[in-house]
Amino acid sequence: MDKRFQIGLEILDNYHTNPITKCLTAFQSFPYIWQLSVGQQQRVEIIKALYRGAALLILDEPTAVLTPQEVDELFIIMRQMVKDGHALIFISHKLHEVVEISNRVTVLRDGRKIGTRLTSETTKQDLANGTVGRDIGFAPDLGNVELGEVRLQLKDVSCGSDRGTPGLRNVSLEVRSGEILGIAGVSGNGQGELAETITGLRKITGGKIVLEGQNVTGFTPGYLTDRMLSYIPEERMRDGMIKEFTIAENMILREHHKMPYSRFGFLNLRDISRHADELTARFQVKTPSHETHAKNLSGGNIQKVVLAREISRNPRVIVAAQPTRGLDIGATEYVREQLLEQRRQGAAIMLISEDLDEILALSDRIAVIYEGQIMNIVPRENATPERLGLLMAGVRPEEGMSQTSEV
Repeated sequence: MDKRFQIGLEILDNYHTNPITKCLTAFQSFPYIWQLSVGQQQRVEIIKALYRGAALLILDEPTAVLTPQEVDELFIIMRQMVKDGHALIFISHKLHEVVEISNRVTVLRDGRKIGTRLTSETTKQDLANGTVGRDIGFAPDLGNVELGEVRLQLKDVSCGSDRGTPGLRNVSLEVRSGEILGIAGVSGNGQGELAETITGLRKITGGKIVLEGQNVTGFTPGYLTDRMLSYIPEERMRDGMIKEFTIAENMILREHHKMPYSRFGFLNLRDISRHADELTARFQVKTPSHETHAKNLSGGNIQKVVLAREISRNPRVIVAAQPTRGLDIGATEYVREQLLEQRRQGAAIMLISEDLDEILALSDRIAVIYEGQIMNIVPRENATPERLGLLMAGVRPEEGMSQTSEV
């Protein structure tokens, strides 16, 4: 047997409880990679690399879809690989993980190397400032917002998934005006199905959805949009934009058939241009002009265009799915502040994110989803990474207490 292959097997054998090994059993029922979520596909790649015994392993955001406990276990594997002589490149926006796991750290900004130094000689704040080019704060000011009426309610909602398995199973939730309800969970546990059922993109098989007191179960996305429901999708280039369209055209996708942007079936190019210029300035979109095609923008500016379109409508309910995934620290800070501003203005916001730090920083309450079920709903003041991590792994509150008492 090849020595490097054997080392990979030994690592997995020595750490048989790690998240990578755990997911092998789960994957056996899926014959095709395309049927897996993005996070699950990423873990398949990690498995392949470990079994091949790679001498150099490049990990690009490997912890984005793992629970805190799974992250700790992955770091154990990574440290063992380093001891065995492997070289690891760890790419991450999670600066506390960079500080914890790396020996040296390099900061990149706008495609340029800002500097490299020993991790022991830097701090998370230094890295953040270097990445953005200015001083940046980590803890957003949530402030106190008085909760209003229930604007979005799910009652025992169930639906199927693209894999032919249950996507959601009897999910019951409610979101109030002036509240951010965070949805935490490991990738592939029903987050996508949850967003699609609320926005009318996926047919439900049971239960009902109530929007501002009206049963909107089975209603079309267009009707829900007219009811002031805004959607920031996870796949912004696939579901949030038409990449061949200009920025101006993308900014009116929700309202293109209404005055003042169209009349008698003809587009009003002057008002469309004026609208695009206003939003480009207001949301700080970096672009040569509003005639630039969406496909030519950076990820952060694409997300700003989506935000500009969805937020400028003064929505009453916002579903934000992975709104900062793949964005740099500066763009992430901007997106989060925009969501908080909408909260202050009274919008009801459902924030679906696999970034636990983001969930903890922005949410008033946190619902944890596992295999299409809501495990528990925790107020922000009672939420800890450890507690949420157990729920994300499928351990219910009473089970967690029994495990703690046994220890």
